[in-house]
Amino acid sequence: MEGKHVKVWYDAEGDYLEVIFDRKEGYFRETVNDRVMEKVDSEGNVIGFSVLNVSAIKEHPIDVALGSNSQN
Repeated sequence: MEGKHVKVWYDAEGDYLEVIFDRKEGYFRETVNDRVMEKVDSEGNVIGFSVLNVSAIKEHPIDVALGSNSQN
């Protein structure tokens, strides 16, 4: 079984975290949480996500369903 590679990048100055599961062409789109964006490929499959203001996550974790088209 071949292992999966995950790319994790944090920009301390911008307080921005990016996690990429698959190195494909894609684009970021909004989620129900203003601080979280999901990266999807041309077919809508989630291939990563990003989080703004990571340092503000102290007491409560962020809980976001990725790949969901609903904006509840």
